[in-house]
Amino acid sequence: MQADGQRPVGASEPRAYRSAEWFAREGKYGFIPRSWMKSQGFSPELLDGRPVIGICNTWSELTNCNRHLRELAEHVKRGVLMAGGFPLEFPVTSLGEPLMRPTTMMFRNLAAMDVEETIRANPIDGVVLLAGCDKTTPAVLMGAASCDVPSILVSGGPMLNGRFRGRTLGSGTDMFKLDEEYRTGKISKAELDAAEAAMSRSAGSCMTMGTASTMASLGEALGIGLPMNGSIPAADSRRAVLAEESGKRIVELVRQNITISQILTRPAFENAVRVNGAIGGSTNAVVHLLALAGRLGVDFKLEDWDRLGRDVPTIVDLKPSVRFLMEEFFDAGGLPVVMQRIGHLLNLDAPAVEGGTIGARIASAKCWDDEVIRPLDRPLTGQGGIMVLKGNLAPDGAIIKPSAASPRLMQHRGRAMVFENAEDMRARIDDPALDVDADTVLVLKNAGPRGYPGMPEVGTMSLPKKLLERGVTDMVRISDARMSGTAFGTVILHVAPESAVGGPLALVRSGDFITIDAAGRRLEVEVSDEELARRRAEFVPPPPAYERGYGRLYIDHVQQADKGVDFDFLVGGSGTPPSKVSF
Repeated sequence: MQADGQRPVGASEPRAYRSAEWFAREGKYGFIPRSWMKSQGFSPELLDGRPVIGICNTWSELTNCNRHLRELAEHVKRGVLMAGGFPLEFPVTSLGEPLMRPTTMMFRNLAAMDVEETIRANPIDGVVLLAGCDKTTPAVLMGAASCDVPSILVSGGPMLNGRFRGRTLGSGTDMFKLDEEYRTGKISKAELDAAEAAMSRSAGSCMTMGTASTMASLGEALGIGLPMNGSIPAADSRRAVLAEESGKRIVELVRQNITISQILTRPAFENAVRVNGAIGGSTNAVVHLLALAGRLGVDFKLEDWDRLGRDVPTIVDLKPSVRFLMEEFFDAGGLPVVMQRIGHLLNLDAPAVEGGTIGARIASAKCWDDEVIRPLDRPLTGQGGIMVLKGNLAPDGAIIKPSAASPRLMQHRGRAMVFENAEDMRARIDDPALDVDADTVLVLKNAGPRGYPGMPEVGTMSLPKKLLERGVTDMVRISDARMSGTAFGTVILHVAPESAVGGPLALVRSGDFITIDAAGRRLEVEVSDEELARRRAEFVPPPPAYERGYGRLYIDHVQQADKGVDFDFLVGGSGTPPSKVSF
């Protein structure tokens, strides 16, 4: 992995680090930065040519998944100091899924900008990225990628399994089930309240294979996180050891000048797509990896998700797909076992952040529970991955997660029941007079990147109460929204272009017939081109939800789902050119 001209670890001739622009200069331009650092009690030795390691921390008490990251940062610092670096922790915007409104997705790009500009503006030679809750992982990776500095990802880890009256609860997944049980009178309000405390009982992210665990695992699959980064529980002491090892390793990455773009290559993204299929990962990974690739200039498109993941079996038996949770996944051997079992599908010569290759990393992996991580001859589903559907309803694509869907609904034709927005859906979904049956296709508009704004996780529309009471457990649902990685069902998402910008979804009316042919990758509304053109002429876009500030910036510059929902002006990185002094 060492390029020509790079200084090998341990070489006697020191390399001039970027931080030397601040700390190694003569006269007032060096005096002031050194003096201000010494005011914090840092000794001159720390400022004498050591690589400066930024510890990018998304800690916040508003983000339970990340509330332990300040403690984890101390373990990273210890590793940096042990390896001869100078660690400096800095905060960035934290994105907490349960509390932020209208949706954390609206602020992913803001957090990425925060990371990027903080790195670029400060004397940072390499960075350890501390992340946990869903959008913090792609945000920190996107920001670091735009600067192309040596980087390593340290995830906060999943929380402990939820336990309630002899029942194992998985965050998100069982919340949806408990809500349906409460709405249909199977459990009381008191029982629902008691389950709240039992489901989330420690620091850490969702312990299902939701978006947080998916992105932590894909960070590992991409090679930018150390082995087992994706699965060690937050409360496990081995998470702290991994943080310390990451602190050591980032110093070596800086010394060898191994930047994030040397790890996150096209083969790494291909591996991540296939691993996502094998673990039954979140659909949110689609927009996050597309955006990350865009920052790096990697040729990676929406269609690659289908092409690369089409024949990948899902072999990890975790909720929301079926049974187990992240504790069991870790105990079974974690992601190295998964990657070893699908090794014939992977680019084994892709680089790994610890040095060497992905193939070397997984060579000695062993599985300790074949029920959790299944052998290839006994998969959860033979066709995992993400399917990309196209047609007159989604010219630029829509996606569906086969491992979470009902096989009987993957080929379906039904009447549309249209909701103009999320508020309309919430107001009418339990109306006894709602004209729906089990074959109806629920359609939600104005929940895309610009329309909501922010593309919230409302694509998993609640099923009508009257159908739940009749025993209906799944229906086809279509929207330009996202869904939680903890959710399940036959849910078609990320329809592009979205309805708010005049995409065909905006033209669908209740009563139109919609055809879903997953095997043929087709999504069609049975309306003539002439009628669609007439409806398009009558289309009036909704007014923007924001007139000023970041919200307006978001609406004006966000790209569509097939492009990763990044800002148009952030595609492609800027690197870390020498900065002008401020005095």
